[in-house]
Amino acid sequence: MRHSRTRIIARIDVKNEFVIKGIHLEGLRKVGNPVELARKYYQQGVDEILFMDAVASLYGRNNLFHIIEQACREVFIPITIGGGLRSVEDIDLALKSGADKISINTQAIKEPTLITRAAEMYGSQAVVASIEAKNKGSWWEAYTDNGREETGLNVVEWAKEVERLGAGEILLTSVDMEGTKKGFDLELAEQVYNAVSVPVIFSGGAGQPDHVLALADRINPDAVAFASILHYNTFGIQELKQNLNAAGMDIRM
Repeated sequence: MRHSRTRIIARIDVKNEFVIKGIHLEGLRKVGNPVELARKYYQQGVDEILFMDAVASLYGRNNLFHIIEQACREVFIPITIGGGLRSVEDIDLALKSGADKISINTQAIKEPTLITRAAEMYGSQAVVASIEAKNKGSWWEAYTDNGREETGLNVVEWAKEVERLGAGEILLTSVDMEGTKKGFDLELAEQVYNAVSVPVIFSGGAGQPDHVLALADRINPDAVAFASILHYNTFGIQELKQNLNAAGMDIRM
């Protein structure tokens, strides 16, 4: 179900206990402690936090459960966890560690019924389908393993399919724009947004408030995820929200 108010989400990618940030999901730099950053963004007024295990696909498991447990003691907004969730058991552990929602990509593509089973057990609102998109000229291909592995799937068609399977939300990451701070892939965003009726979180490319406003010129974004500009203190959450609010967007202040 879509809402008119745009949510501001802090995206925290974690590798071996450190928050990391790269470009096109590669060339990763350490930028801090995940629990400390989550606390800081929560205190600044972010609406939600998204924790992604950046190397889970290499190890075949998610290593963030203890980080989520710590964060939940200090952060009282919705938390989503993603990366390496392979089974209903993994999803159960993630939610028991304190996460409100889980995000799945690789396993959803290998085993689409996992989306349905998770939605039936925990409710669609707890299931976020993560889609990593790369531009292929006239279409976008869905990738797995942090933008490394091709799937042959058309992103727009796959977005429709994950909604049909029961996902309550889609996390759409443009691998081409991710970490570049050059703005969103607007064409991709518009096509996916118009193809589905569930909320879409747009991730990859935000470098300044104007990039969000360019997105809002074309669609009414359900949610926008930020990483670089928060981690490197380019903008604080309040400054970001004030800029977007002043430009006429419906933002929770």
